[in-house]
Amino acid sequence: MTFASAVLRRRLTLAALLSGLTILAMDQSPRILAQGRGFGGFGGRGRFRMLPNVPYDGRFTFVRVNYESTPDGYWYGGWPAWSHGYPVAERNLMKIMNEVSLLGAHDEEVNTLTLDDPELFRYPIAYIIEVDWWAMTDREAVALRTYLQKGGFVIVDDFKVRGFRGGGFGLGVMPEANFVDLPPSHAVFHTFFEIKSLDDFPQAYIAGRPIFRGLFEDNDPTKRLMMVVNYNTDISQYWEWSGRGLRPFDETNEAYKLGVNYIVYGLTH
Repeated sequence: MTFASAVLRRRLTLAALLSGLTILAMDQSPRILAQGRGFGGFGGRGRFRMLPNVPYDGRFTFVRVNYESTPDGYWYGGWPAWSHGYPVAERNLMKIMNEVSLLGAHDEEVNTLTLDDPELFRYPIAYIIEVDWWAMTDREAVALRTYLQKGGFVIVDDFKVRGFRGGGFGLGVMPEANFVDLPPSHAVFHTFFEIKSLDDFPQAYIAGRPIFRGLFEDNDPTKRLMMVVNYNTDISQYWEWSGRGLRPFDETNEAYKLGVNYIVYGLTH
């Protein structure tokens, strides 16, 4: 593909997404639908089963962090909090990434790793969900801090702790951490798609206003964004439900734009 054709493809990206996310029609197979339509994707999915990881081969692989949940952090069939949407949400997002870019990511194989697994350092981006139910160990806190300091980018989704300022999660990782609200002008909202406003950002099921917060290197907003936190919102719920027709296309597209931007930012900063 020539540079000109690549640029043209990028310019046509938004039109392709707004046409209805046809790439995700592939996910409306009996295998996927059989996982159930319960709230949050948990109901009717059967017993929890973690899929085998794909060996590192240099291709981009979506990495979801798995952790030990608190006693109340398990759902139907023994699904732990960290698995909310797994593996459908990330598969769908990677299909979109491959449709709108030349990333060439694994879009069926997804990896789950603990923070203290040395393999994590092979991957530039890590995704964690529902950290409210994470029984974080000191070892995990040190590993996450090291991952961030070595250049890793972390996406935290579906964080609902009230009065959030990083809480035990942030303070356990970096006692000096200062999480700040991200303005719409920040680069993470413009790395691929232009997200001009965060006002009235669509919600899949959570009440209230979503807030997007960040942790910067040296707590300096002019430096690298190391972690982005989707606070009081579950962006990946849209990715998971997109092949099931449970939410309008326009709202789903906004969640995909955000996900694509996060991936591109993490790979380029």
